Amino acid sequence: DYLFFTGDLVNNFGRETDGWFDVLRQLEAKNGMMSILGNHDYGDYSQWDKPEHKEENFLEVQEANREIGFDLLMNEHRILERNGQRIAVIGVENWGKPPFHQYGDLTKAAEGLDDDIPFRILLSHDPSHWDMQVLGKISIDLTLSGHTHGAQFGVEAGSFKWSPVQYKYPRWAGLYKEGNQYLYVNRGFGFLGFPGRVGMPPEITVIELRNTV
Repeated sequence: DYLFFTGDLVNNFGRETDGWFDVLRQLEAKNGMMSILGNHDYGDYSQWDKPEHKEENFLEVQEANREIGFDLLMNEHRILERNGQRIAVIGVENWGKPPFHQYGDLTKAAEGLDDDIPFRILLSHDPSHWDMQVLGKISIDLTLSGHTHGAQFGVEAGSFKWSPVQYKYPRWAGLYKEGNQYLYVNRGFGFLGFPGRVGMPPEITVIELRNTV
């Protein structure tokens, strides 16, 4: 019913989306699509002649999200309603452990949110955010993240999974649960650096929410 994209539309430059819009505009969901920004979307890993060139690139990335059809959430939230039930979707800008920047502002994103909304979903690119600012600190039922790529390398066999990325990100792929809070980390669909994947295929996650009350 909904499609969520958890950031890193580009590696560095907004122009990387050129030539891809005809494909990306084919994405659709019955009730809407939402996105957030990842660490690569800010242009922080490139040298810029002038600060305004970096800002122009950042605006280009934002516009690309909207051109695709995403409702880009930048430290803000939306309320989804269906059959008289409400779900809050909160989207923050990228927040990571140093040296990554902490653009995300969860307090701002949740400002004005009614306390009686029974289920809350957080879109936050970096799974570190869950451990540092979400878990046990704020009422978020399900957090959706990405960022790790599963290192584009790993081994999975039954319930066993391993990737070198786990030594930097203990929660690096799949579903995690602490108390009544859940985190799902998607392995991503593209690549960074090495143009391929070994034992870590690209992933599109389908999640079904059920009312157990």
